[in-house]
Amino acid sequence: MDRARADGRIRPASHCGHIGASGGAGRGPQTHERGLSRHRRSVPPERAAAGCIYKGRGSARGRGDGRIRRLVGARVVRIRLGTRGSALALAQSDWFAERLRAAGHEVELVRIVTEGDARPIDTEPGEGIFVAAIAGALMRHEIDVAVHSAKDVPLEEEPDLVIAAYPERADPRDALVTRSGSQSLATLPAHATVGTDSPRRAGFLRAARPDLRVVPLHGNVDTRLRRLDAGEVDSLVIACAGLDRLGRGNRIDQRLEAALVTPAPAQGALAIQVRRSDQTLLHVVSAHDNPEIRHEVEAERRVLSATGGTCRAPVGALASVAGDRFSMVVGGVNSDGSDLRVETLEGSLSDAIALADAAGRRLAGAVMLR
Repeated sequence: MDRARADGRIRPASHCGHIGASGGAGRGPQTHERGLSRHRRSVPPERAAAGCIYKGRGSARGRGDGRIRRLVGARVVRIRLGTRGSALALAQSDWFAERLRAAGHEVELVRIVTEGDARPIDTEPGEGIFVAAIAGALMRHEIDVAVHSAKDVPLEEEPDLVIAAYPERADPRDALVTRSGSQSLATLPAHATVGTDSPRRAGFLRAARPDLRVVPLHGNVDTRLRRLDAGEVDSLVIACAGLDRLGRGNRIDQRLEAALVTPAPAQGALAIQVRRSDQTLLHVVSAHDNPEIRHEVEAERRVLSATGGTCRAPVGALASVAGDRFSMVVGGVNSDGSDLRVETLEGSLSDAIALADAAGRRLAGAVMLR
C-alpha cells in the first residue's frame, strides 16, 4: 500500500534488492552452469535489473551493502574497474573503460598491485600471478569488474567469477624487435642473443635457429625495450599486442607467423571478469562480448588444458573463425628446441572444442613439453 499513489499509479521501488550470493528480492535470474565445461559456459543472462545505478560495496555515495538503487529513467551503472598499474594494463583498461562510458556508464579505474608486479625483475613469473590479486579484490567486492590479459587467466577459474566478455583482440602473433628495426628471424647474425621471458618462445626460436643464444629477459614492455636499446641483448621476442596497444608497433622488425612461432593460447585477447552472481554487471559487460573471439579463445585454451600444461607451458595455439568454419594452428616444443610439432586443424565451428581437445592430447603424446 505504501507504493500506491492516490491516482492509482505505482511509485518506483526505492531499490532493486541485493545482487549477491545470498539471494533476495529483486535479484535477476541466476546462471546454473557449474556442470558445463569451463570453456563452454554461456555468459549473458536473459535480463538484468535495468534502470539501476550500481553503487558497489563501500561506495562513498551509495549504501555499503552492495545494493542497487533505482532512479526514475536512469540506466547508468557506476563501475569500479580493477586493473594492474603497468602502462600496458592501464592502456587495456582505459580502452574498455571508454567502451563502458560510451554506453553511458560511469567508470573509476582502481589500480591493484599483483604478485607479478612485485616480483624481482629477473625472476620467472608463475601461474596466475598477474590475475590472482585482481580476482581476489573482485570476490571481496572491492571492485566490480576486472580486466585481464586473457593468456594470463588460469585454466582453473574461480567458481564464483566468470569471464563475461572477450571484447577485443589485438594482433596475437609474437614480434621480433631489434635496435636496427630491419631484421628478420632469418637474417639475425649467427649466435645473436634473443631476450624472452617465455619457455614457449625460447623453444620455437631454438627450433628455428639453433645457433641463436636465447637468454632470460623479464620486465614490462618499456623495461625490455630499454634493456634492448642499452645493448643487453641483440633482439627481443615479445607480443605484438603489447607493442601495438602502447603505440610502439613501429619498433617491430618482423611479425612472426604462427607456423614459425605459435602464439600462446588467448594471446592478444582481453578477458573481462565479473562476479557470477551480479546480474546487472553480467548484463552490462556481456553486451561487449565478441562471439568469434570467445570461440577462438576457448578453443585455444582447450588445447592447453588437454596437454595438462599451464600458461607457462611451451604450447601454442592460434584459432580463426570465419562464419561456421574453424581453423587453428597448434604447436608444441620443448624449451631446448627439441621435439617440435606444428599442425593445422580445419573443420566446422561446432566441432572446434572437440578438435582442440584431440589436438592437445596428440601434442602431449608426442612432445614432452618441458
